Amino acid sequence: MRIVITGSSGRVGRAIFSALASDHDVVGIDRSPFSTTHLVGDFANERLLRSAFEGADAVVHAAALHAPHVGLVPDEEFHRINVEGTRLVAKVALASAVKRLVFTSTTALYGHAVAPGSCTWIDENTPPKPKSIYHRTKLEAERVLEDMACPNLDVRVLRMSRSFPEPGDVMASYRLHRGVDVRDVADAHVLALRNEGAHFQRYVISGATPFVRQDCNALAHDAASVISLRAPSLAAEFGRRRWILPQSIDRVYCSVEAIGRLAWVPRFGFEELLAQMDRRSLEVLPAGSRVSRKPE
Repeated sequence: MRIVITGSSGRVGRAIFSALASDHDVVGIDRSPFSTTHLVGDFANERLLRSAFEGADAVVHAAALHAPHVGLVPDEEFHRINVEGTRLVAKVALASAVKRLVFTSTTALYGHAVAPGSCTWIDENTPPKPKSIYHRTKLEAERVLEDMACPNLDVRVLRMSRSFPEPGDVMASYRLHRGVDVRDVADAHVLALRNEGAHFQRYVISGATPFVRQDCNALAHDAASVISLRAPSLAAEFGRRRWILPQSIDRVYCSVEAIGRLAWVPRFGFEELLAQMDRRSLEVLPAGSRVSRKPE
């Protein structure tokens, strides 16, 4: 296939490019130059998109303003890029006879669905409750695509959980319930490019969890005991490394739908995360690092 990726210089875009490039003709668009980007410019430009989409079979739309831009970029720019830019991508895809659009979204848009003092089980049926302009515009973009999906344009929305570098002890516990390896995210995009079914589909993409819904009450108040029961090897690693297990977990993202309907299998769990940290991969920060946190 000929596949166009917007946001191809970004971390997720690069991972998707890497997952596709050996088997497909991939064209990257980004306003920042990188080896995975062929067309440098603002993707929200109809002329640029028409040129890029000519002869394309599919588009992966990963370009967006993100949480770190909140407070630094005007809300109007969030709307221009995340909402109107997405609308333009779908419009030009339809006009160019592109048959499939995969949209990179975020679990962050659940926002206020996570109630303080409790643990919320989150899947595709959980109503989003966005907090910030980032969350609101990503959710609005999803709704735009849902309205535009049709027999001429299949749309797949992937709500990915946290995959950016954080301290290793944080990432290791997150990988059980609210984190995912960026390579697994890329694999989900590859599968979403070819699965059958309804013209519009939406999936939560998060790492495999050992927890079940019935664990939620205990996870909110005694997460360490539940982790020791459900993931004893991780608990042992925490002990060996003299890390403290989390005492409370406030959410569990469930990817059962993606596993069942996309045939997606998250491959990189906490074991891989710890191995990455031990070999000083830039994907993981040292435990206890002082970092600039992204807004929830």
